[in-house]
Amino acid sequence: MTALPRPRVDTRASAQTRADAPTRADAHVPQPRRARFDWADVPLHWIPGDAHSTHVINSLHLFLPAGERWFVKVMKQALPLVTDDLLHDQVRAFMSQEGIHATAHGTAAAHLRAHGLDHAGYDRRLEVVFDRLLGDHRLPGRRMQRAWLDVRLAIIAAIEHYTAVLGDWILRADALDEAGADPVMLDLLRWHGAEEVEHRSVAFDLYQHLNGSWALRASVAQVVFPVLLALMLDGTRVLMGEDADAPRFRPIGGYVAGMDKGRLPKLLWLAMQGPRYVRPGYHPSLEGDMQRALDYIARSPSHIRAL
Repeated sequence: MTALPRPRVDTRASAQTRADAPTRADAHVPQPRRARFDWADVPLHWIPGDAHSTHVINSLHLFLPAGERWFVKVMKQALPLVTDDLLHDQVRAFMSQEGIHATAHGTAAAHLRAHGLDHAGYDRRLEVVFDRLLGDHRLPGRRMQRAWLDVRLAIIAAIEHYTAVLGDWILRADALDEAGADPVMLDLLRWHGAEEVEHRSVAFDLYQHLNGSWALRASVAQVVFPVLLALMLDGTRVLMGEDADAPRFRPIGGYVAGMDKGRLPKLLWLAMQGPRYVRPGYHPSLEGDMQRALDYIARSPSHIRAL
């Protein structure tokens, strides 16, 4: 196979000082890319002998598509308000990437259903969260409607902080390779994680462009991590309850066991991402390794297969 050219990064944003970062967009424009996955030979317990870590990560296949489709819906409402040409292009590319991610994880969720794991009740709870609680509401006046849009953009920016740091984590998670994790599943996670690093700044810069209130950003961030953790634990509980070959669900002990083996991110490390995000001088261009992310995408088997 002919080697793909090594993608290069516009380093203007990463070379900024910390003082400059909040006032300037990351100049990189993400590139929407297709990927194709073959689940035929992927086992249900794709981390051999570790059903708990497997299903913690499998829970992402359930709630990420719902969240990503919601991202796109909200950003479609925000896009006409963007007056910066570069940011406009970045937001459009972000929306395309998120739509593709939702489809890819949807195929993984179908793979779980094919193994007999019924998660319809969990899907209905996600619908309540994203379509009802966080959906469009009839609010009095344009000011209230705009305020609700700004709140949702702040939520997306906070979630994208976590997806960027987790994307960088999965690219470095050698313990999963050492455990014999299935390469197709790992490729889905790393291809997606790499694109999360690639578009790490877009949602934040959109929020800053249209509102920029530090108080709102900090307030919203306080609830995002607990909600994401609750969704992950609920999804894990459902999947393990449906899996006849899985041990009893242990929300703390099971996670800690996988964490200690390097197969799951450390909870304390994840919890500390919130205080980092709410620093007044924070900017996502400081997160992750852009070149590492683009290098992985260039060699991703699923992406190469879809070319």
